[in-house]
Amino acid sequence: VEEKYKAIVREIREASAKGQPTLVGTTSIEKSEQLAERLRKEGFTDFEVLNARHHEREAAIVAQAGKPGAITIATNMAGRGTDIKLGGNAEMRIEEELGDMPAGPEREAREKEIIADIERLKEKALAAGGLYVLATERHESRRIDNQLRGRSGRQGDPGRSKFFLSLQDDLMRIFGSERMDGMLQKLGLKEDEAIIHPWINKALEKAQKKVEARNFDIRKNLLKYDDVSNDQRKVVFEQRIELMDGEGLSETIAEMREGVIDEIVAKAIPENAYAEQWNVAGLKAEIAEFLNLDLPVDDWAKEEGIAEDDIRERIAQAAEAAAKERAERFGPEVMNYVERSVVLQTLDHLWREHIVNLDHLRSVVGFRGYAQRDPLQEYKGEAFELFQAMLGNLRQAVTAQLMRVELVRQAAEAPPPEAPDMFGTHIDGTTGENDFEGGETALLVRPETTAVVAPEDRDPNDQATWGKVGRNEACPCGSGKKYKHCHGAFA
Repeated sequence: VEEKYKAIVREIREASAKGQPTLVGTTSIEKSEQLAERLRKEGFTDFEVLNARHHEREAAIVAQAGKPGAITIATNMAGRGTDIKLGGNAEMRIEEELGDMPAGPEREAREKEIIADIERLKEKALAAGGLYVLATERHESRRIDNQLRGRSGRQGDPGRSKFFLSLQDDLMRIFGSERMDGMLQKLGLKEDEAIIHPWINKALEKAQKKVEARNFDIRKNLLKYDDVSNDQRKVVFEQRIELMDGEGLSETIAEMREGVIDEIVAKAIPENAYAEQWNVAGLKAEIAEFLNLDLPVDDWAKEEGIAEDDIRERIAQAAEAAAKERAERFGPEVMNYVERSVVLQTLDHLWREHIVNLDHLRSVVGFRGYAQRDPLQEYKGEAFELFQAMLGNLRQAVTAQLMRVELVRQAAEAPPPEAPDMFGTHIDGTTGENDFEGGETALLVRPETTAVVAPEDRDPNDQATWGKVGRNEACPCGSGKKYKHCHGAFA
């Protein structure tokens, strides 16, 4: 590796000495910084480093990279999408040097001078051989190497490219032929001697093909995992769109409620079990938790010949009656709004949690391979179980919320305190007396007040006769409630 960098520095020095612009390509930011530090130690002062740490100067660096003798160190990805023009970029140079100069004959003359100077520099760069692309190593992908090589020779201009490699480069060390190093040592090559041979090119091509095949397999495997979550995403969002577009959700809510009842009954009453084996206490607790009902399940279990289906039917009838009573109390429009809001909010929350759970599962399922199990099949199975659990949680959460929801009327705000009497004052400029002082000239501003009516004079059926009623007084309608909780709530 050390000999490789020595050869690179020599090549840069020779190209710069004859006025040839040089673009040095590296595979990473760290290696571009290391090469820049090496050039400083070798006495180079006039060069630019183009990488992600200097992205704000990318356009300016690329604009000047084609000047004769310019040295630009760049990562293979930096500066993509822009041509390095030999001699420099005329538009950017004019903007930089004449940005504040107003339009006129003087500016036009200066622009012509700059364009002529750039043409002169371009001729000098062309005479030196055009842009020289010098790569410090091969990338894992041949496509990126070709992109770097293609920076030179643009728009019909001449150019050349050269790649410097070492058998200690990551690509050759990890994916190269193990016999290559031993074979070259047997040939008795001297230190710092360049090796140009078809075997090297063949080994490089094989190494890059190995990396490309490996990366392709990784992407293909990731896509299989993504397909699992994508299929679930399609199901969830199709249901979500139906919920948003549908006029009523009563049938969907009823199906969810029936599903919850089936789950809690199946959990408390095992199949073909005697009544003495039923978990009556657990069933009653879950009915209270998910359906907000207090049902005499223990009395039902004592009945002669009672069956699981009978218990399920009674619970369903009680839950349906409670839901119907609540819907009649709220009204169809309000109930539809409440149902849609609860279902959508709960679905969104549970789906976000499910996505996080899938990410955690994917990060650890690879260890199943040590047990001779296919991680992908394990992931598919457990992802399906998590999805079913999410749907079960959705049914339970929506049912529990809708069986508890109540409309609360917001109490009217207390009226502001009455303003005190206010008197105006006007001092006469001649006499110095108050024109409004005393008598009929006094200016009295009193806020409007509502007359207070005695309780015995109020007609419970005529609200106009109530006058002003205190918020904590008994409501004149005779309901027995405080005014703020009765007619005062609508005031």
